[in-house]
Amino acid sequence: MEPIRIQKYLADCGVCSRRAAEAAIADGLVTVNGQLAEIGQKIIPSVDLVCYAEKPVLPGNAEKHYILLNKPRGIVCTAKDEKGRTPVTDLVKLDGARLYPVGRLDMDSDGLLLLTDDGDFANHLTHPRHEIPKIYEVTFRESPTERQLEILRSPMELDGYSLLPVGIRPLAPDKLEMTLWEGRNRQIRRMCESAGLKITRLCRVAVGKVTLGSLPAGKWRHLTDAEVQYLLKGK
Repeated sequence: MEPIRIQKYLADCGVCSRRAAEAAIADGLVTVNGQLAEIGQKIIPSVDLVCYAEKPVLPGNAEKHYILLNKPRGIVCTAKDEKGRTPVTDLVKLDGARLYPVGRLDMDSDGLLLLTDDGDFANHLTHPRHEIPKIYEVTFRESPTERQLEILRSPMELDGYSLLPVGIRPLAPDKLEMTLWEGRNRQIRRMCESAGLKITRLCRVAVGKVTLGSLPAGKWRHLTDAEVQYLLKGK
């Protein structure tokens, strides 16, 4: 078997995403043959013993899982939480699967969240060049004025970064559909704050053609094969 980078190995085994694997390695949670692992280190899965949090991570060709969850408010997008809050992985239980969320949806937001144990799938969807939009329904305390809508549609910077244009479509006097082609940290909340708008609800309803539909809050379903292929190829 050919050597592979340890981040990819951990992702392929469903332990965590490659990005999370780098953080775990930096925190000293990963060892190779009893020695602390290094980011970028290559291992041979059939020869080297990799441990995560002192537990062996064994190679396997198990079926991968692709889950769509309607995340309720108050749930954090982590596999575990040091503050004792409910992690999103507590809502989806599959025997033998170690799922982790793809991307983020902040604790005060609800709606569509993807989970998987396929590291390559997660890495593809969180890559900056991933071109499938995320669609949100945003409800406000008061109806946005024309000036506030103009601010949301105008070029904007966050942390010195020029944002890509955001799609804005009114759904009701106090409700907008906002379409993002990138996912900066708390982007919608920060944009609306800049426009003087107070959000009462922020719900992700779709990732491209993959929609939340009528799935109740806290419930989940498997993605169809067609949905998985669409998310990978964007067509």
